[in-house]
Amino acid sequence: MTLTLKPGTRLVIASHNKGKVREMGALLSPFGIETISVAKLGLPEPDETGTSFIENAKLKAVAAANASGMLALADDSGLEIKAIGGAPGIHSALWGGPERDFNLAMAKVEDAMRKRGATDMTANFTCALVLAEPGGEVQAFEGKVFGKISFPPRGTCGFGYDPIFIADGESETFGEMEPERKHAMSHRARAFEKLIMATFDDD
Repeated sequence: MTLTLKPGTRLVIASHNKGKVREMGALLSPFGIETISVAKLGLPEPDETGTSFIENAKLKAVAAANASGMLALADDSGLEIKAIGGAPGIHSALWGGPERDFNLAMAKVEDAMRKRGATDMTANFTCALVLAEPGGEVQAFEGKVFGKISFPPRGTCGFGYDPIFIADGESETFGEMEPERKHAMSHRARAFEKLIMATFDDD
């Protein structure tokens, strides 16, 4: 059975990350899909004990769907840097410490690169989206955007590691881009495209 999204569908965004909630809402709103975050519903986030982006997104989506009784959408995403073995990867948020401070996280990335004497700046963002219904069906979608990291961080748009990531063919970091430009090419946008193609029905 395929889960279906329609204009007027109301779903829970299973994230306490305000930037992520805002970006996911912006991607869904053109399709007439209404969103509410787990934070506004007062729901906790489960521990992310999975070993992949999809596993962690599934944990969050299923928990939110079962707790709210609503269709839920979760995102698990992160930055994977070739020179440091794909880190920070699924631990991207944890590199920012208990406060999820991404200035700290970006400084840790720079330090890790310097300690290895890394010259290869190749990196990619990965986004896994999981749509779940209460007690039932789950569907997963994954998107990637490739590029390189650059220091020092540049730009105040976006969130997370956006100020150090430059997508292939671009000169600006995601942190410098207007949201509309980033949405057109980001890992999250690519995962959303797959989600919409598989689940959206506007009949």
